Amino acid sequence: MTNEDGVPESLVDLQRALNAAAEEARAHGLSREGWRPWVEAAAAAENAVAEHAAATGVSADEVRSAAERAARAA
Repeated sequence: MTNEDGVPESLVDLQRALNAAAEEARAHGLSREGWRPWVEAAAAAENAVAEHAAATGVSADEVRSAAERAARAA
């Protein structure tokens, strides 16, 4: 399923997870362990963005921006 920007909900879900991991990491300071979940979420989100961009011919920047907007809107 995709939203009105054509971004799959799976990408929006990954962006929401990335946002949540960043909030959690900020709450734990600057420790490497505290940021590990964010690093992992960022890698998963970036890989998914790249795959979707390649499959659709839309730039990764556009896909990433659309996923970020959709995650904030929900």
